[in-house]
Amino acid sequence: MSSIESFFNPKSMVIVGASRTPGKIGYELLRIMVENSQRGVYKGKLYAVNPKSDEMILGVPTYKSVLDIPETPDLAVLVTPAKYTPPAMEECGKKGIKNVIVISGGFAEVGGEGVELQKMLESIRERYGMRVIGPNCVGVVVPSTGVDTMFLPVEKEFLGRKYTSSPRPKPGNISLSTQSGAFGVACLDYMHGEGIGLAKFVSYGNKLDVDEVDVLEYLKEDEETKVILIYAESIDRGREFLELAKEITREKPIVVFKAGRTSAGARAASSHTAAMAGSDSVYDAAFKQAGVIRVRDMEELFDAAKALVMQPPAKGNRIAILTDGGGVGVMAADETEALGLRLSNLTEESQRKFQELKERRIIPPIAATGNPVDLTGSATDDSFVESMKILLEDENVDGIIVLALHHVPGVSAELPSKLARLAREYDKPVVAMDVGSSQYAREFRELFEREGIPAYPESERAVRAMKALVEFGRAKNLPR
Repeated sequence: MSSIESFFNPKSMVIVGASRTPGKIGYELLRIMVENSQRGVYKGKLYAVNPKSDEMILGVPTYKSVLDIPETPDLAVLVTPAKYTPPAMEECGKKGIKNVIVISGGFAEVGGEGVELQKMLESIRERYGMRVIGPNCVGVVVPSTGVDTMFLPVEKEFLGRKYTSSPRPKPGNISLSTQSGAFGVACLDYMHGEGIGLAKFVSYGNKLDVDEVDVLEYLKEDEETKVILIYAESIDRGREFLELAKEITREKPIVVFKAGRTSAGARAASSHTAAMAGSDSVYDAAFKQAGVIRVRDMEELFDAAKALVMQPPAKGNRIAILTDGGGVGVMAADETEALGLRLSNLTEESQRKFQELKERRIIPPIAATGNPVDLTGSATDDSFVESMKILLEDENVDGIIVLALHHVPGVSAELPSKLARLAREYDKPVVAMDVGSSQYAREFRELFEREGIPAYPESERAVRAMKALVEFGRAKNLPR
């Protein structure tokens, strides 16, 4: 863990290849770090290296060589053209810098001369005992320490106006490690839009040195990280990954989006990050054995992450559905069975309690009280709360999916907080859904999430999120 700590929390860092020209990677990366320093988020020292000039850039002390810097920085970020990167890394080694991020592309992923250039970097790394992220990556983003080597500006001009282009997520407890820089950038944009907080982001590209195993070892002990997400095109140290994952999934969920599932995808992965993708069925079986949760797309990746960071794991796969809309209940029931989960058989005691609610007119007499429990369009806040209490107390229920359509007259904006207060009294996961993209629907879902219940705009997504909680519960109890 200590060997890569300086990637995430350096006391000093240098941008090698810093530029004076706005729009160039070397300028934008330095500008972002300067802004983080000015805002007081990044508290370390900043240096720049530009072989053509030693005049300050953006107020940052600038040198013609790393060797001229008066101290040894904890971290060097290289944004030099591929052919100039080996000599730049050699200087970092001579200076005694132990952590290097190589942003530049043009190495093994392009073949030919690029392969030889990457071999040169590997030789230098071994000679000086450095740890290296990259090449061909966007590096590291840590909102809590202000380290941000993602050179993409937050705002860009569009038709004469400035718009948010590459926003950074707020600080949080979800960490993401990705082989693809572009996918990682898209993920951070998505996280910002969904209000999902970030602990650590690592894009490692061609995996010259640091890979998903190294990142996993670090995140295992990282107190900020509660959920680990991984995008991978290949996992080269498969046995080490699986052994480590088995240990971690006892305490923290690991969610993997493994691309290159088909022969076409595997070929694309090879040309993208020089990845050697293996048999997809082998990955599937291995992930399951290690307690790793596998997802198929970015939406599912973050739907699972939200649920896992907000809710406790499910102790089994018996699910209850509570709704005020019969149609969405049917869709959720279909998805529940399709994903290998079970609709709970509610106990006789629960049925007796539901009958009492009908007699007391707390739920309508026409309500269906099997599973799904359909409160119909006559539902009220009280009918939802009292019904969910019955389900939370039912010994046959391991998790509850609340499909609370806000449209019905008796449901108010107070419902999310009422359900959340009740759910916190029990150790069972609850996820919510409210369909629609109206302002009320979006705000209603946000109210759930402010109270710690993940909320989704489609019933199928809510079921998939619950499945992640079931899989994490299963992983915690796997024989090791």
